[in-house]
Amino acid sequence: MDIEWAKDGITGDLFIVQARPETVRSAQKANLLKQTQVTEHNPPIIEGSAIGSDAAFGRVRVIRDVSEVSTIKPGEILVTDMTDPDWVPGLRIAAGVITNRGGRTCHAAIVSRELGVPCIVGTKDATEKLQTGDTHTIDCSNGSTGLVYPGEATIERTSVDINNVPKTKTEIKLILGDPDAALSMSGLPVDGVGLVRQEFVVANANHIGIHPMAVLQPENVSQEDREIINERSKNDKSPKDFFVRKLSEGVGSIAAAFYPRPVLVRLGDFKSNEYRQL
Repeated sequence: MDIEWAKDGITGDLFIVQARPETVRSAQKANLLKQTQVTEHNPPIIEGSAIGSDAAFGRVRVIRDVSEVSTIKPGEILVTDMTDPDWVPGLRIAAGVITNRGGRTCHAAIVSRELGVPCIVGTKDATEKLQTGDTHTIDCSNGSTGLVYPGEATIERTSVDINNVPKTKTEIKLILGDPDAALSMSGLPVDGVGLVRQEFVVANANHIGIHPMAVLQPENVSQEDREIINERSKNDKSPKDFFVRKLSEGVGSIAAAFYPRPVLVRLGDFKSNEYRQL
């Protein structure tokens, strides 16, 4: 069941605002592991948050207003600022979806998941960089970051029946650092997670993306960086609360996905190379 919640900002009460049957994972064969790889491609020209784990190529159709949604043709890549329910007819026939705005729970992301269509949201300027008629490849097979390559890339798809994977005497556990990949990875025939790299959760812009010391010592960062930190943590009492909440949610998502199998978490360290861009 796909359930949407809303929280009253004043009282803190939770409400169910929408519920509908989940139509993607329930229709998949539990024993069949499908993987997509984009093996040959040009350098990426756009990136955003990846929805799904597939890839596709096609001609771009930039649509700036919902009144033009009927112009999209089957197999084209829909590029727009943001979608709402009026865009569904176009989403149903698109090979892929790219939006300027939105996150993992926006309308385009939710509908694309249901349809099994690769989608990249939050690109900021896709409608300016891409032009109708050009051929591009949308790649959501690399984890949480979705990439757009100019031209037609080589896409390889494989499937493995996990029932045919031999059982080993040695336990097999994953190394995992992306909470968004936890649910799909939990379907693998493994004995749990042997290492959750906490610093990857911190460095991931979809989760925290703020250097720990910037949270502890905001007076030592620039005004511009403080504004970014405050904007990212505006729904929490403080940047510290934001950091703790997002880190606990990230680790908790991985643990929940693999329960009751064990998940081992390594406490974060301050490797300069991994936090340099924060």
